[in-house]
Amino acid sequence: MRKIGGSLRHLRRERAPGFWPIHKKEYVWTVKPSPGPHPLARCIPLAIIVRDILGYAKTMREARRIIGRGVIKVDGRVRRDYKYPVGLMDVLEITETGEIFRIVAHPHRVLYPVPIKEEEANYKICRIEGKTTVKGGHIQLHLHDGRNYLVRVNNPMEPEEDVYRTFDAVLLQIPQQEIMQVIRFEKGVLALIFDGRNVGKVGRIEDIVQVFRRRESIVSLVDENGNVFRTILEYILPVGVDKPLITVRA
Repeated sequence: MRKIGGSLRHLRRERAPGFWPIHKKEYVWTVKPSPGPHPLARCIPLAIIVRDILGYAKTMREARRIIGRGVIKVDGRVRRDYKYPVGLMDVLEITETGEIFRIVAHPHRVLYPVPIKEEEANYKICRIEGKTTVKGGHIQLHLHDGRNYLVRVNNPMEPEEDVYRTFDAVLLQIPQQEIMQVIRFEKGVLALIFDGRNVGKVGRIEDIVQVFRRRESIVSLVDENGNVFRTILEYILPVGVDKPLITVRA
């Protein structure tokens, strides 16, 4: 059966997310992201970042050659797949130029790379999307970028090591994948909105109202200028208490 948006390996431009910086009617097809850490609606293929955002290539063929040389790292690992999906908080490093970028939420471009310093390149913030108990009573955390982090517990009946809750965020050291700090999802915490009408805004959580599912709770935030805005919990990423732990906006 033929897929509406194209095929298993291709994507029609008209079906691509609106924030991708490509002309919808210039050609029929565009790069379809490979299955990976981020879903289609919340990622940009590596080749499009190289060609259309960073401007290192003029054509897709040139972009594929650059990526195939192994000069681009995502979260500290070399990526040669030009379809690799790059998403929120991922760290992009160009080894030949020494440039380092973080993919952040942008008010107009939704996802966009911003330059960061070298000392910040080893850290990223990930949201806990879910938790499971695995063999031995240990806890497995499911993070927003597709990672699974195992929390080993000594006593499964009283898991003192399990201090994590769904929708909390963790400061992760990459590529070692070590949790350095936990950022609670609670009132008074700074948070980033990464989707919806208020995408790219950062504010302090003022109120949380749950009506039905927790994921659809209404969260009120106030920014540094006193402006109040609201969104659903689904679009919230805690980023710090007094200030963001890392660069989170342009």
